[in-house]
Amino acid sequence: MTMKLNFPTFLTLFRVALIPFLIIAFYLPFGWSAFLSTAIFFVASITDWFDGYLARKWKQTTRFGAFLDPVADKVIVATALVLIVEYYHVFWITIPAIVMISREIIISALREWMAEIGSRTTVAVSWIGKVKTTAQMFALGCLLWRYQYWMEALGIILLYIAAILTVWSMIQYLKAAKDYLLEEINS
Repeated sequence: MTMKLNFPTFLTLFRVALIPFLIIAFYLPFGWSAFLSTAIFFVASITDWFDGYLARKWKQTTRFGAFLDPVADKVIVATALVLIVEYYHVFWITIPAIVMISREIIISALREWMAEIGSRTTVAVSWIGKVKTTAQMFALGCLLWRYQYWMEALGIILLYIAAILTVWSMIQYLKAAKDYLLEEINS
């Protein structure tokens, strides 16, 4: 069985391939390394939007693409969060990062379980998740670049907005799946 590689799937694979370059750029001992790591992160973020849009528009959605896209998103975001936590090394950056990574693990497990019982659409992506992702991407970009103090302050504010939306969207997902989660307890 061979996999047909279309352009949207190529973009997703490209995003995965950017992860080691993001890490290398972050640790380069040059003044421009923060800009380079941010540029790599934003290229990855833009491909995230384009791959899904193009797959739907061109009717090129695949099972492999549907699997790989959220994995690529979560790994690049988790990588960026770990990098900024390591750089800042303060609890007020670490706490929202842990909240965001934990939420992704919980919701991924929930989606997998809901798919297993045939109710995957109950926990579909909501508008809150899209706003959270936007705030998160801009927060991470600001905190990776660290060009000026106002950029770092904006990044921290956006990081907290993203963390709050992360918790809010997680609660929405758990509420949507509540009846399935508590089915054995209630019967």
